[in-house]
Amino acid sequence: MSDEPNDTAQGRAESPEPGLDAPAPGGAGAGRRTGWRRLIPTWRMVVGSALLIVLLLSGGLVAGYLLVDIPAPNQAAAAQNNVYLYSDGTQIARDGEINRENVTLSQIPKTAQRAVLAAEDRNFYNESAVDLKAMARAGWNMVTGGGKQSGSTITQQYVKNYYLTQEQTLTRKAKEFFIALKLDNEVSKDEILLGYLNTSYFGRNAYGIQAAAHAYYGKSAVDLTTAESAYLAALVNAPGAYDTRAHPENKKRALARWDYVLDGMVEKGWLSQSKRDAMEFPEPGPIKPPNALSGQRGYLVEAVKNYLIDNGIVDERRLASGGFRITTTIDRKKQESMVKAVDEKLMSQLSDDRKVDKYVRAGGTSIDPKTGEVVAMYGGKDFVKQYVNNATRRDYQVGSTFKPFIYTSAVQNESTTQSGEPIHADTVYDGTNKRQVMSDGRPTDYAPANEDDRSYGQIPVTTAMDKSVNSVFAQMGVDVGPQEVKDTAIDLGLPKETPNMPADGSIALGVSTASTLDMAEAYSTYVRHGMHRDHSLVKKATRGGEVIKLPGREAKRAVDREAADSTTSILQSVVEGGTGTAAQAAGRPAAGKTGTAEEDRAAWFAGYTPELATVISVMGQNPEGGHEPLYGAGGLPRVNGGGFPAEIWGAYTADALDGRPVTDFDLETDDGETDLPSVPPSSEGPPTDGPPDGDQPTGPPTDGPPTDGPEEPSPPDDPSPPDDPSGPGIPPTGGLEGGTTDGGTTGGDPGGAGGADGGTTGDPGGGTTGDPDGGTTQGTGGGPG
Repeated sequence: MSDEPNDTAQGRAESPEPGLDAPAPGGAGAGRRTGWRRLIPTWRMVVGSALLIVLLLSGGLVAGYLLVDIPAPNQAAAAQNNVYLYSDGTQIARDGEINRENVTLSQIPKTAQRAVLAAEDRNFYNESAVDLKAMARAGWNMVTGGGKQSGSTITQQYVKNYYLTQEQTLTRKAKEFFIALKLDNEVSKDEILLGYLNTSYFGRNAYGIQAAAHAYYGKSAVDLTTAESAYLAALVNAPGAYDTRAHPENKKRALARWDYVLDGMVEKGWLSQSKRDAMEFPEPGPIKPPNALSGQRGYLVEAVKNYLIDNGIVDERRLASGGFRITTTIDRKKQESMVKAVDEKLMSQLSDDRKVDKYVRAGGTSIDPKTGEVVAMYGGKDFVKQYVNNATRRDYQVGSTFKPFIYTSAVQNESTTQSGEPIHADTVYDGTNKRQVMSDGRPTDYAPANEDDRSYGQIPVTTAMDKSVNSVFAQMGVDVGPQEVKDTAIDLGLPKETPNMPADGSIALGVSTASTLDMAEAYSTYVRHGMHRDHSLVKKATRGGEVIKLPGREAKRAVDREAADSTTSILQSVVEGGTGTAAQAAGRPAAGKTGTAEEDRAAWFAGYTPELATVISVMGQNPEGGHEPLYGAGGLPRVNGGGFPAEIWGAYTADALDGRPVTDFDLETDDGETDLPSVPPSSEGPPTDGPPDGDQPTGPPTDGPPTDGPEEPSPPDDPSPPDDPSGPGIPPTGGLEGGTTDGGTTGGDPGGAGGADGGTTGDPGGGTTGDPDGGTTQGTGGGPG
């Protein structure tokens, strides 16, 4: 056998490669790893570390289980009141009166028990006391700031309700975990379910299903129907949001949750499909607030609660457990001024002898533009008599108060008319009644009517805003683009979830149903020259020694200063000589816009001075919550934004700012100078601003959502809507109206021979008096039509 292999091995050993150690086999350096390989753990290290982690975790779990005892029930926190204060520290109200009545499991129908299981924990009887995956997900969200999440079984929720607090912390979650495990081993599932049903918060200050049954349906739990049980079960997830009496605008969400519960019962075999299909939604009964929240106090408390909950500052259940001291932004003097203005300008004009006057409601919100703080709010005449807050409800159309957003969007987006002319205050539009809206140079089927079917002919944008001309802003909305208009409204401050704000042509006529709070926030952006700041209702909140963290509210650029200031300049004209002259009672520079909803169901004035942005709405509502027309209210044939709302606004603003120096708007228009547009002369009084009576024009094709407020009844028999007066004549001859340049302020180019379509390059009769010539005065050579 050759010795070559040994010689070769020996040669390798004697001549190692540069940089490498080559110890003899079996030597002391055998197996030693060098260089970057030293950084990679061996399999023994990996296995050892994993075993150590498992042992530590197991030891921690065992120690936690042994050391954490089931504590005494935590009843102290639930027994505390919340205290709400004005901005100066004086008390608004105390709430937190606990409504709780425990019952036995035999007093709760099986259908009610199963409805709650279907809503919260469908596998309760077959699962562990804790859901590790859900807990890990919730814990990660808390650590990373990804939002709060329950991740709890019914056992864990019961532990939180009965033994711990509603705090969202890792420490509380850890305690909840171990107590739930112990409880599950020591107490039966039936006892845990009973405890959960007796301690859960259902809204309306009702703790437990027995108190909830009385609060919502005026009966004991034992008498609940399956449909009613399913609704109460749906409430546990979000009591405030799903109360359809408190928030009628959320009824769709409540119905969806109710359906989810019933479908879950069918899925588990607890309810037959045929019975499920036959069920109708069980409307809850009216809310009966405590007398301590009478007058305006209840509305203020309710608004502050919703602000804390909606902004994720305090969990609803934790807030309901009490112990908070909350200093609001509400200025006591300004609050008194708003109540006084509503009483003097509206309520004193109503009579018990007029049926329609019983339907009149009012809402209002006032914001300090510099800080974004809500300083005054009018929610209704008495919280005890009507629970729905008229200042924050979102179920009445805002009408023409939406028109400024269209113009702002036009300037912001550098939009042009159909003929290519940039849109600004002096741009001329055709204000003819029921003029077909043009899109890409072609007529559409959209032809909105003006108030009282009036035609205005060729008018500049400023005049169109003064007189609230629907046909002009319907066209402008298409020129800018409905999606762009919607985006601008949201940037200014309207919530993305504002109901009935579709990105189509109908958006221009104010079909959206924002609240007075929403509109005040958006209008306050104009005072800040296009800088938007979220509103605030809370200055400080504490609980014991804990200071509750409030969200930051830095101002952010919404629109360019030119867009904001140009809009303010036009809206000053509305107050000086347009539909909002009653707001001059404020006694200082003001800008604003009137608005009236269809069939006079609501009337608005949204306006501002350099110091305050305030929105007032007067609305018609019957005792069942349905919308009612306000024809004849207050002894007037019509109710519009330039009437009661503007009068209330003027009186409130004058009183709220009494003693403060009068300041002017600091505006920069396109020429860089402060500018107030001249008011066009008029031989007639200020026009009204609402949609016409009678048949409404067919809107553009839309898949937008319908108004989801209560079903609206027919107008009352007495008084009847007034007859529409005849407006100026519509041009008798010619085709469709021309664009903004043809038939403009100088007459435009000669029109064609007329016929079926005057088009955009030769208006065959756009004059204000029906002349066959284009132009505001008289164009040259318009076709005979």
